[in-house]
Amino acid sequence: MMRAAVCVRAGGPEVLEIRELPVPAVRAGWSLVRVQGAGLNRSELRTRQGHSPAVRFPRVLGIECVGVVAASTDPRLAEGTTVAAVMGEMGRAFDGGYAEYALLPNPLLMPVTTTLPWTVLAALPETYLTAWGALDALGIGPGTAGRLLIRGGTSSVGLAAASIAAGHGVEVAATTRSPAKAGLLTGHVLIDDGGPLTGLPELWPEGPDWVLDLVGARTAVDSLRLVRRGGTVCVAGSLSGWIVPDFEPIAKIPSGTRLTAFHSDDLKGSTALLQRIIGEVEAGTHRAGVDRVFPLDDVAAAHRYLEDDRAAGKLVLVP
Repeated sequence: MMRAAVCVRAGGPEVLEIRELPVPAVRAGWSLVRVQGAGLNRSELRTRQGHSPAVRFPRVLGIECVGVVAASTDPRLAEGTTVAAVMGEMGRAFDGGYAEYALLPNPLLMPVTTTLPWTVLAALPETYLTAWGALDALGIGPGTAGRLLIRGGTSSVGLAAASIAAGHGVEVAATTRSPAKAGLLTGHVLIDDGGPLTGLPELWPEGPDWVLDLVGARTAVDSLRLVRRGGTVCVAGSLSGWIVPDFEPIAKIPSGTRLTAFHSDDLKGSTALLQRIIGEVEAGTHRAGVDRVFPLDDVAAAHRYLEDDRAAGKLVLVP
């Protein structure tokens, strides 16, 4: 038997219950992972709230985890191998990382080597793969010159994206709704109180070259207004939800300006990229940005903490 946090129905954090479940039986094409840590993500809050129509309850949530292979059906994954997994319908079509064990499709498992503690490693996969992929979607890479505005800068992805972009040589500004969190940000800091984003015209009169919008639905249209004409906005987060109501592309996208998006499912199974990120964290080039670590028993409190916007960085669950 194993302990798992089961989302028994759609609702508030109280619908997450700790239960004893059978350890999943290994089957062809899937391997069993003993979970050592799982990062929390906003999409899991949305699923718990009932905003993922395809998800059927009860369900063990968790779109990512790290751990060791406990039973393998893949020759490249010996038992005891350290692995990470993200996306691929984890915690949605099948049970995910909020458990002591997770049965996962072999193509999702990324074998890595690391000296990082489990709680640090668990903070990296979804956060840094999303940040890296979103910057790539914007056209930002090594040696890129320009100005990047990150909306939702104190989210785990925002902090990671700022670190990566600054390393590429990009000038970065980031927003936060909470002045108390401003100290976490590097580069230019802008307070977003829900009104017009003050300070940006004085900083960059022509606007940023790129906007990485991690707030999402609430700010996407405004980001198209803020970016310089001909610049690019990438929506890669859902801090304010998934749907932009009454969106009229011709009216809302300035001529020549580009709107794109990034979904982290596009980088599932990206072992080489994740190993590179791990190496850069080990070297001190980037930080994991862990805000708090919660034991599995406190999963409801962890969801409440994230839902109340108290997190500044990544939350991690440990069994």
